[in-house]
Amino acid sequence: MSEQSAVPAGKPTSYSRVTLSRIMTAVDVNLYGTVHGGVLMKFIDDVAGASAARHSGGTAVTAAIDEIVFSDPVRVGDLVHAHAQVNWTGRTSMEVGVRVVAERWDTAEEAPVRVATAYLVFVGVDVAGGPREVRPVLPETPADERRFREAEIRREHRLARREAIQRHRGSR
Repeated sequence: MSEQSAVPAGKPTSYSRVTLSRIMTAVDVNLYGTVHGGVLMKFIDDVAGASAARHSGGTAVTAAIDEIVFSDPVRVGDLVHAHAQVNWTGRTSMEVGVRVVAERWDTAEEAPVRVATAYLVFVGVDVAGGPREVRPVLPETPADERRFREAEIRREHRLARREAIQRHRGSR
């Protein structure tokens, strides 16, 4: 392996942690009067992208969204925080986990409410737009170890689903 293509040393999970926050406004609402899921999806992708870029030390692009679960509605005026970290790394890809919480504008002294969780897959890319190797993530805590193992399960399921679909398409 040449000096230029050497993969950098691993980084601890905490290195990739990023939080973005914003107040939701009237332009973010859907027909039901709550914040539109698409607004939250972009917010999730933004924070996950920042985490992936920080961890990989360069450009990273969204390759897949494994799951987004909306657990509670977000309302106009809520202060929303999206917390992201790299859970797992492969050769060129990474899984980023995102937890989204809302501080309710009308009950600001209460604990934030979890409103969404998501798992996204990013690929590190070089200046030509091709995949590039990313450094390993080094889990630091038992929770980080659990997230790493669960990310491997999600990856196995994603690859098995892709293979099953390809087999099905080939049988027609």
